[in-house]
Amino acid sequence: MTQNAFTAVFNAQRTAVEQSQNLTHDALEAQQASIRAFADALEASGSLAESNAELAKGAAHASFDALESALPEEAADFGELREFVDESVDSATDAQRQSLDATLEALEESEVAYEEFAATYAEVADSSFDSFLEAHEQVEANVTAAAENVEAATDEFDVSA
Repeated sequence: MTQNAFTAVFNAQRTAVEQSQNLTHDALEAQQASIRAFADALEASGSLAESNAELAKGAAHASFDALESALPEEAADFGELREFVDESVDSATDAQRQSLDATLEALEESEVAYEEFAATYAEVADSSFDSFLEAHEQVEANVTAAAENVEAATDEFDVSA
């Protein structure tokens, strides 16, 4: 009966340690997934920025068209203003794209570095968990043997009494 109580305690401890080991791996994988998701979101924002730039140019051109149609034919030439808007929006979009590309490149480098760190950390963690579980098994064996010795001594004492 004593051995079963100890066995249950050791099994519960071992299960908790194994769950901690699995959670460690899950946390590392979740972090890697979040880095990739952030990079994907940044890439998507680049397309959105380009779409917004085209929309802004279209809106400006539509405003100029409306103004031109409201004015007498030779009253104003909006060609240069259209060019200025296009160049300004294109310049801003290019700067934003370069910044986004640099950020994505840095993030990809960070992702690779994190993957290397995670692999190394997982190896060290697994090694530590394995060492702990081996020591835990030895303690369990020692406690079980001691419990059996105590039980045997108790049985011997009861027989001689």
